[in-house]
Amino acid sequence: MYRVRLWSVRHARGLNLLYRILENLLVALRPLGRVLGGGERLERPMAAVERGVKGLMFDCKMCGQCVLSSTGMSCPMNCPKQLRNGPCGGVRANGHCEVLPEMKCVWVLAWEGSQRIPGGTESLQRVQFAVDRRLQGKSSWLRAVRERVAGAAK
Repeated sequence: MYRVRLWSVRHARGLNLLYRILENLLVALRPLGRVLGGGERLERPMAAVERGVKGLMFDCKMCGQCVLSSTGMSCPMNCPKQLRNGPCGGVRANGHCEVLPEMKCVWVLAWEGSQRIPGGTESLQRVQFAVDRRLQGKSSWLRAVRERVAGAAK
């Protein structure tokens, strides 16, 4: 898993593009989702697909509030301290984690990945809210679509 996570950060630009295409596709398919029974009915199958794809690619913890596109495709939930807004003070000189010395700090990886994405370093500097544990295990893809559609309706 760790090697795939490193690969994902190295290929952040392409993966971010794929992420945007998927989001646009899900927004376009939203009317079909309503016909099939709405978001609640689609939640479990979408979460299962998301868990499989993102679990493999990013070692996703299914927090329900994905910020991969803002963190250079490095999931902050992989931080042993689960810090969502930057590294702790214990990043070693070689860029590795103080808790898991064999692992590169997710925030060092986030910086590397964000430099590969257009506008990535600006995204990385946005403050992320604390994790809402009620969303654990839910599809962040569906959540992003609902937020985007709600934002367009305003």
